[in-house]
Amino acid sequence: MSSLKRRLLQRPKRQTGGRFDRWVEAFQDYLLSECHLAENSVAAYRRDLQRFGKWVKDRPLAKLTIKNLAQYVAWLKRQGLAPSSMARHIVSVKIFFRYLQLEGALQENIAELLGSQKLWQRVPDVLTPDLVDDFLNAPTAADPYPLRDRALLELLYATGCRASEVSHLALADLHLKERFCRCHGKGNKQRLTPLGRPACQAIRDYLQESRPRLAAIAKVPSHCLLLSRSGKRLRREAIWETVKKYAIRVGASDTISPHSLRHTFATHMLAGGADLRHVQELLGHASIATTQRYTHVDQSRLKTVHNRFHPRA
Repeated sequence: MSSLKRRLLQRPKRQTGGRFDRWVEAFQDYLLSECHLAENSVAAYRRDLQRFGKWVKDRPLAKLTIKNLAQYVAWLKRQGLAPSSMARHIVSVKIFFRYLQLEGALQENIAELLGSQKLWQRVPDVLTPDLVDDFLNAPTAADPYPLRDRALLELLYATGCRASEVSHLALADLHLKERFCRCHGKGNKQRLTPLGRPACQAIRDYLQESRPRLAAIAKVPSHCLLLSRSGKRLRREAIWETVKKYAIRVGASDTISPHSLRHTFATHMLAGGADLRHVQELLGHASIATTQRYTHVDQSRLKTVHNRFHPRA
């Protein structure tokens, strides 16, 4: 159990704050302890409900009508939120009201009457194989921590892991001789992910030369693989900044992020002929529908399949 989760579950219930704030706090504990949601998901729910509380103010939730909630959606739209963010806010309110009904705080769940935000399927950013080579070779001796950064970039592309998964990757999760690592995904679900030879070599170089110096800085040794300049776990925000820095250096789009490398991993796997089910397992997707969007990115694979199998291709 992480320190954040332990802190949330073991803290005493606050007696300060409004009734709405106390229900949000209880809801957050419920998501962690009973639903076993990932901490990032719980944090997203909390942010959404804080915005909802700002709009609700002192109005009792039991007296809100579906018209009021429709006005809240309209208010969200005026805030300039993207459709995907609005959809998440609506889901947060629905689940919160469902929880309040289960707890007996509400007799009726009017939030169930809210419609879902219709979303266009967004095509993810993907790097070309040549740009990936430039990107992985971008760290140089002039950078503060080139070996660590090279290991980070190789890990992201080789495994398709999320930034948070790489951030929490422990030394005990690495099996370089067998060339795989254990990733802890959403809801603490574990999966084994193969590591390519370049990724293994980059990690070995980092472990031999760079990590010992970083680890010596911290008062309390960290069990995590990737360390910051203070010797602590390299946080997800720092991983994003590192990826952005090298993306700009090689002339890639300014929208490139750690998740772009995850998209690139999946797309290149499918383009190379990997089975969709296998890619689903490597990415840790609960539903294959989430993985299927990558089949729309690589049109060359569709042409290859058509040329190979269609009788009049």
